[in-house]
Formats: sequence, C-alpha cells, structure tokens
Amino acid sequence: MSAERAPSVALEKSTPPRPAQPVRASDADRDRIADLLGQALAEGRLDAEEHAERVDAVYRAKTLAELDRLIRDLPAGQGAVPRPGPGPAAGPAAGPGARSQNVIAVLGGATRRGRRRVGGAINVVAFCGGVDLDLTEAVFEQPQVVVTVLALCGGVDITVPENVALRGAGSGILGGFDVGETEATDPDAPVVIVRGVAVCGGVDARPVPGKRVKNLREG
Repeated sequence: MSAERAPSVALEKSTPPRPAQPVRASDADRDRIADLLGQALAEGRLDAEEHAERVDAVYRAKTLAELDRLIRDLPAGQGAVPRPGPGPAAGPAAGPGARSQNVIAVLGGATRRGRRRVGGAINVVAFCGGVDLDLTEAVFEQPQVVVTVLALCGGVDITVPENVALRGAGSGILGGFDVGETEATDPDAPVVIVRGVAVCGGVDARPVPGKRVKNLREG
C-alpha cells in the first residue's frame, strides 16, 4: 500500500510594501518656508550668507522633504511643512475670508498692476530680481491687506491709492525698508500693512497722488 502524500500547500508570496513616494512641493509651500527663513534672519538665528543659501535652495526644492530639511533646526519651522493628507494645509490667516496671493521674482522681474481683486494677504519675494506691485487700481476684497515682503539682493516697489491707510512694519539689513506711512480720513478705507525684511536690497512703498479707491460700501 503506497504512502499517502501530504497535501500540498501553496505558499503565497508576500508583496513587499511600496516605498513612500516623495510629495511634490507647491509654490505656496515654498513661499511659506521663505517667510520663515526671513523671520529667522530678522531674529538673528541665521546670518545673511546662511539665509541666502537657504532661500536659493527653497526655490530649487521639488519636494516637501527638501523644504523640511531647510527649516528643521529653526523653532518657527517645527511642523511648518505640511504633510500629505486630506484638506488644505493649516496656516496663519491674515483675517476672516483672507485670500493669499504670491508675487515672486528670482533672477528676473515680476509686475502686478491694473484693475484686479486682491485678498487679505500678498506674499512678495524678490531674490536677485525686482517686483513692481501696483495697487492703485486694485479692488480690495478685505478691509486690511497684509503685504509680506522678502527682498534678498533685490528690490520691491509698492504703490497704493492716496486715500488708503499705509503702514510699515519691516526692517532693512544692509539695505532699506522705506514705507511712506499715511492715515486715511475715511474710516471705511482699506488699510495696507507692508512688513518683512530687505537684505542687501530695498523695499519702497508709497501712495500715488491722484489715485483713489472707492470705499468698501461702494464696492
């Protein structure tokens, strides 16, 4: 009598898990990290040379991991780079209903002018380049607009209507940060706040005589 054969058991080959793919960075991610680096420079955590090297790396970065390495040793950078997941990345807002816009010039120039809607926040970066931000014909969606500027070996010119309130909160390091502050007589007029830092560059913000904006009640 022949011996019974043991039933054969098919062994399932385990499929190794796929390695996590790097997540691509957006322009908003790069702008947020550049802003953090500007704050670190103003606080003395980075010197001008370190800051220049990191900002250059920010705008060459392709993934969130590359951005994370640039701010990992900064207190303000802990948890600043968004992780993949549903929903928009959290971040400080300029005010209720604020909509952020970005103007970036790297080794070149960027101009924004004409009649267009602007939200509550505008981020401006000029790295070895120039930015011309003309708000004299803008339609202001919010009562307050915060313009955050980083000028590194570059220049930023900002012009606003003569009947808005213009305020400055920036600093110049081996450069100039000049805001011609004015107060509006109309309590419903928009307020434009220009803040940030200029390193080996310049920021100039001025009202333009003869250019006026309607108040918020008129739209």
